[in-house]
Amino acid sequence: MTHDIFAAMRARTVAALREILPDLPEEAFAKVQTEPPRDPSHGDMATNGAMVVAKLARVAPPKLAADLAARLAALPEVAEAAPAGPGFVNLRLREEHLRALVPAILATGESFGDSRMGQGVRVDVEYVSANPTGPMHVGHCRGAVVGDALAALLAKAGYDVTREYYINDAGAQVLALAYAAYWRYLQALGTTMTEEHYAQSVPGGLQYRGEYLIPVGAALKERHGDALAAPDGIYGYAAAGPDLWLDIVRDTTVHLMMDAIREDLRALGVNQEVFISERAVVEAGKLEQAEALLAEKGLIYRGILEPPKGKTPEDWEPREQTLFRATQFGDDVDRPLRKSDGSGTYFANDVANHLHKIERGFAELVHVWGADHGGYVKRMKAAVGALSDNRVTLDVVLTQIVHVMKGGQPVRMSKRAGTYVTLRDLIEEVGKDAVRFTMLTRKADAQMEFDLDKVVEQSRDNPVFYVQYAHARCRSVLRQAGDPASADLAAAPLDALSDPAEMALIRRMAAWPRTVEAAAAAREPHRIAFFLQDLAADFHVLWNRGRDDSTLRFIRAEEPEATRARLALVSATGVVLRSGLAVMGVEPVEEMR
Repeated sequence: MTHDIFAAMRARTVAALREILPDLPEEAFAKVQTEPPRDPSHGDMATNGAMVVAKLARVAPPKLAADLAARLAALPEVAEAAPAGPGFVNLRLREEHLRALVPAILATGESFGDSRMGQGVRVDVEYVSANPTGPMHVGHCRGAVVGDALAALLAKAGYDVTREYYINDAGAQVLALAYAAYWRYLQALGTTMTEEHYAQSVPGGLQYRGEYLIPVGAALKERHGDALAAPDGIYGYAAAGPDLWLDIVRDTTVHLMMDAIREDLRALGVNQEVFISERAVVEAGKLEQAEALLAEKGLIYRGILEPPKGKTPEDWEPREQTLFRATQFGDDVDRPLRKSDGSGTYFANDVANHLHKIERGFAELVHVWGADHGGYVKRMKAAVGALSDNRVTLDVVLTQIVHVMKGGQPVRMSKRAGTYVTLRDLIEEVGKDAVRFTMLTRKADAQMEFDLDKVVEQSRDNPVFYVQYAHARCRSVLRQAGDPASADLAAAPLDALSDPAEMALIRRMAAWPRTVEAAAAAREPHRIAFFLQDLAADFHVLWNRGRDDSTLRFIRAEEPEATRARLALVSATGVVLRSGLAVMGVEPVEEMR
């Protein structure tokens, strides 16, 4: 049970409209909504029911709103219902009905807000999916946190969620990584060759020079001795022909790099259940299966694409390719599946990956990508639509870049990685919970500054501290009261809860189930962080009111019944804070030090 008072009132609104207009079909009520009004002074809720139904019913919206308001006003939980504007009805609930939410929260515990909205639909959430070519950096970090929180949010909203990492281990970057790891292997053997000399023999040059590959070279030496190198009288050891070592070094390096990535993810609190290898998908023939399936549907042809925008004839060579009719599924142009030499394109491998997902029975696919992949969205949606006959949906959440700041200056370098700030650097600097919470304080597609000084600052301007402090204060009050059992508090009379600050806190908690569903539907986990900041603010207001007015203090020995009621409110607040923090993957703190 969600205890969603907005969903309950929507159901009552639809029932009232059916009584007024019994001849309307069921679909006429699909767009009826009940939600908090934009202006809180208008009441606790507003419904658009009369406005959205009036046209089909051929009734003037204000008249229908007046009839609807009269019926809703007769409900036992409604204190006032008034028509407003072009067909809205504003509702004010009785305080005793709102107060009843407190024992419901205590009885439900942290599953408060759980929803059946997802109806057990299988959803695959693919996130991080960084090339296994180096340590995870802050850009990967944001995608990891957003993806992990979104997966938790969808699970809370009633979906059957799989958390997946797609290993990009089949491209040129992994080949370049193998050559870089081989250099560290030669170093481990004691070669006197310079890095510059070795780089001259590497196709495309030596791309990965960070120190993180030194342990990989040592592991290769331990496992294979000098069997993968060529003894050399000048340098001691030099590079052997790649036929001898390339597959071994590539596979070993990817394996070790993925171990390191999993370790980084675990440090961030991310534990994905499924890791899918691009190479394994391709080697299993999924590309050929996808191509055959699309061909059966008449969606494959041989053709020549128009030159890309901005290219002159000198820059572009027309060539016949195997093309997918992506334009039939909303894309701007058709997309090549195979190059002129017959090899698969980068896009083709992703098509194969998505066929693999569809075959595993997912009804919805959700990807979290960096913003630089924004131009790739339409073609992948087209591919999923074509492969599944539009039965499977693909949603893509784009995450913008993160700028790490300290002392007002950008932080750019990491000795371990060579060129960027690693995820591990960030976690060691401020802690997992601060990283996760901060990454969710902006909408995913908005650029953000991660200020290392700000996220450890103990002030209300730091949302991580502000929310954690609210929970710590809840726990402090309950410890002071001897940690009363939730069942005892749930039975407390609640008439003493009448101050506007107390009722504001209850109203905020009442919005939690609706927030979960709305955030899940929009694929926007940052809404959870916003809600928690608002809830913390309401609690801190009440705390400060108690400092100024002794009659509002949570514990008053001379008022045992009022104390029990306020302890119930404090305990319920802690429950909702923990429920929200669990979605974000952040541990609630017991006390602030």
